[in-house]
Amino acid sequence: MSSSVETPEEDVSVPGRITIRDVAKAAGVSIATASKALNDRGRMTPETRARIQTAARDLGFTPNAVARALVSQRSFTIGLLTNDTYGRFTLPVAAGLSAALIDRGVSVFLCAFQDDPEAARVNLRAMQDKCVDGLIIAGKRIDRGLPIELPRLSMPVVHVYSLCGDDDIGFMPDDRAGAALAVQHLIGLGRRRIAHVTGPLAFAAVAQRTEGWADALKAHGLAPFGAPLNGTWSEGFGYSVGQAWAALPPSERPDGVFCGNDQIARGVIDALTLAGLNVPRDISVVGFDNWSVFAEATRPPLTTIDMNLQEMGRQAGLVLLDMVEGLPVERGLRRLPCRLVTRQSCGVPPPA
Repeated sequence: MSSSVETPEEDVSVPGRITIRDVAKAAGVSIATASKALNDRGRMTPETRARIQTAARDLGFTPNAVARALVSQRSFTIGLLTNDTYGRFTLPVAAGLSAALIDRGVSVFLCAFQDDPEAARVNLRAMQDKCVDGLIIAGKRIDRGLPIELPRLSMPVVHVYSLCGDDDIGFMPDDRAGAALAVQHLIGLGRRRIAHVTGPLAFAAVAQRTEGWADALKAHGLAPFGAPLNGTWSEGFGYSVGQAWAALPPSERPDGVFCGNDQIARGVIDALTLAGLNVPRDISVVGFDNWSVFAEATRPPLTTIDMNLQEMGRQAGLVLLDMVEGLPVERGLRRLPCRLVTRQSCGVPPPA
């Protein structure tokens, strides 16, 4: 006669391993009661449940993952699928996701691939074969999704820094408000001729950050210092712009620059510095991304906007867990606030 699985933590005889039997003995209860208490099931007094949970914590008990999954019909694994193979955006998201899940006993299964439809399908099948409880789709730009049409999935899905449909659930940075925050900082430092150097027009983030630049200037009664300068997301583009400004008389060049990313900002600063101008005394510079590889190594270190990608991953993980557990979740896109990280590329406010 077959018997049902009574405990999600089988009493596996591994030397040195604390088992459910040890927890039950320490708490003075049966193995079945200990199992129910540790999984928030069954009827018992709050005092008994607390005593069992305390005993498990004091002993350093960890559940047997395989048996736990058999009982709950869950894998306690979340899939993270991304085409950001460099990890610039996905690694901070993954760190936040792991922080949200670790206390719930859930791990992250990461699959990264190049922008290839077949690779995307293979990795998606791997997620399904692993029977992940839910899926996070993360990208490297806010206006692009995976290079395939997602099939109907039996698991909940959350998008992070990736294209999100009207009926999907997604998380993105508030690029427009973040850009306005950068420009407001420059204005607060007494800068009035504030230029904008940014990436290609094909990126949705470029339009949003340009709008934020214009919003902040308009709010303070300032005119834009020329039209936005669009180019590649590169130090080389920023360097060429900085060289052109350095060749102009002081009255014809900006006194503040908001750059669409940190690479462009670093190129601008390098060109200005090599031409004998002082950053921030002559021109203050703010970037966007807070990519430490560039921001902290720039000379002077770069004031920039942080997109809070780790917090984005944390919140996405919590929402996905709610969906896995059947809780109601409002659909739609959440835009999370960015934050200003001040370093030395802007200087200090003028005396009152």
